Amino acid sequence: MRVLVTGGAGFIGSHVVEGALTAGFEVAVLDNFATGKRENLPSSVRTFEVDLRDRQATFRAVADFAPELVSHHAAQTSVPVSMKDPHFDAQVNVMGGLNLLDACTAAGSRTRHFVFASTGGASYGEVPEGERASERYPLEPKSPYGINKLTFERLLAVYRAERGLSTNVLRYSNVYGPRQDRRGEAGVVALFFEAALAEKSLTVFAKRTPGDGGGIRDYVFVADVVRANLHALDGRLTQPVLNVGSGRATSTLDLAGRIVELCGSRSRMQHAEARPGDVERSLLDVSSFEQLLGAPTPLEAGLAQTARWYRER
Repeated sequence: MRVLVTGGAGFIGSHVVEGALTAGFEVAVLDNFATGKRENLPSSVRTFEVDLRDRQATFRAVADFAPELVSHHAAQTSVPVSMKDPHFDAQVNVMGGLNLLDACTAAGSRTRHFVFASTGGASYGEVPEGERASERYPLEPKSPYGINKLTFERLLAVYRAERGLSTNVLRYSNVYGPRQDRRGEAGVVALFFEAALAEKSLTVFAKRTPGDGGGIRDYVFVADVVRANLHALDGRLTQPVLNVGSGRATSTLDLAGRIVELCGSRSRMQHAEARPGDVERSLLDVSSFEQLLGAPTPLEAGLAQTARWYRER
């Protein structure tokens, strides 16, 4: 089976590429390499250097490779960037995605299944203390990034109903692991490792006021994200939407402390004001994930693997 991974040279996408190759799929990558890196990819993987905002180039690439399956990870992934430039975020995450959907449903296309990498952390909005957001939780995004990811989910449902394209939506929490880019949605993990290893201070953005420990997040190891993607690409995921997270609440200050300890660093914490668009508390209900794929990787184990990668760089 042929799989096209958009954004496949990026952090998460490149891990999905590796997993798909190991599982026996024929894989190609579509990426504009604005943030993706060629060194993330095996040299044998066919690549299309295309920006999804270029409609004609997107159509040509999809027609050329003729994938039966698509894993859509290409995106603008930063909440702060979306707050500063919502037009750019919409152009990439909505209009670029629509170009891809149209190419996958054009006459003669072989694409039969489409897996979309969405966001749980930004789509659900605030999750009150004592609660976890299940797949049926109210969707109340606070940032253009979350709004546009949710908009594309809704568009995907239309294409499923009107054009017969089989789809799955994977709502990720904050993904971390080897090869992560500090500029991404959960780039704080990469940023903290780089700072700790360089003995620089780690900035903890406030939940409400500086010094309060920062926001509460659900951090999921990238290997668990790959497992969910392969399950969906194999056609074994029958539900349209699946949360992919750890179900474990971690404050930014706790995360920073763990990373400093893993690195044996003398870095100090620097407390800063809350950032516009950030939710205070985000935590997913991953009951469905656990039933399908087993327990997520514990934070301690995932951070330890990530620390080894940073030390070996």
